[in-house]
Amino acid sequence: MNETDAQHRERMQTLAAEMQAKTRAARTKRGLLIVHTGHGKGKTTAAFGMLARALAHGRRCAVLQFIKSGNDAVEKTLRGPQLEWRQVGDGFTWDTQDRAADIARGREGWALALGWLRDPAVQFIVLDELNVMLAYEYLPLDEVLAALRARPEGQHVVVTGRDAPPALVELADLVTEMRVVKHPFAAGVQAQAGIEF
Repeated sequence: MNETDAQHRERMQTLAAEMQAKTRAARTKRGLLIVHTGHGKGKTTAAFGMLARALAHGRRCAVLQFIKSGNDAVEKTLRGPQLEWRQVGDGFTWDTQDRAADIARGREGWALALGWLRDPAVQFIVLDELNVMLAYEYLPLDEVLAALRARPEGQHVVVTGRDAPPALVELADLVTEMRVVKHPFAAGVQAQAGIEF
């Protein structure tokens, strides 16, 4: 774009006026249902960035990781009285290969999530890989949607994982789809500490 300083200033003034009008029109604050989905990298990472913000604001937070297991998740080093963190997975579904056990672990996790979703003191919740649990029908979609609808008014919930069901996307306030443009794994590069885990 070849524009003069005056043209640039005029364009930015128009943009500023539009943004100020949108800001004035936004009147409500309420808890948001946020969905990070898609086949690209970064769904959980984005959720944990939001978690860091919520913790920095002194909010009580909870994280439930449905599929992931083990104590090597460096994110779990986030500690403090304002954060509860649970894992209820036995590893990736292609590793476990045990549908009944995966469903049982999912139900166990969902029971924990329901407790948080009913507690107005818990202000920010990450339900990591819940989309996968729903896509594989390890948890009943209608039950999950009902609980998300009934949560306390000020509670923010972030749901991550591939293949978010259309009904969840419809219910959500904010949906971001991560898509793969290029990934080092396709070139034979292994997952690395600080990047993938």
